[in-house]
Parts: sequence; C-alpha cells; structure tokens
Amino acid sequence: MPRYFFHVHDGRSALDSDGTELPDRESACVEAIRLAGSLLRDDAAHLALGEAWRLEVADERGTGLYRVDIQASAIDGP
Repeated sequence: MPRYFFHVHDGRSALDSDGTELPDRESACVEAIRLAGSLLRDDAAHLALGEAWRLEVADERGTGLYRVDIQASAIDGP
C-alpha cells in the first residue's frame, strides 16, 4: 500500500517523516481534508489573522499531490 506524507506549514514547517499508508491518491486527499479540519479545531487559538496556513500531501517520492490552504482575515466594517 502506498505511503503519503502530510506536511504542515503555519509560520514554521512540521514535516511528516512517518507518513500514512492509504490505498490511493483519492484516499490521501480525503485524509488531508480530515487532518486539516482536526488541526484547525485543535489549534485554532494559534492561527493569527492574516497568516496563511497550509497542509501539503506528498507521495513516497516527495512529489506534491494536494494542498489545503487556510487563511483567516478580518473584514473591516463600514
């Protein structure tokens, strides 16, 4: 079963050196969305307004496959 790596970049980089075995690329995409949601829920207090946050999925060769981008921005009122 192929192994996929989920790297988080949020002002610093947390590279996944272990990876996760999943049946295919589509499963890796679904897992990336689930992981992003979990990380955002658990680490919401660490997200600063205006700072970009991303989760990148790579295959065993290091080829980037998917990217989830998040950025919180204030909307100025009238």
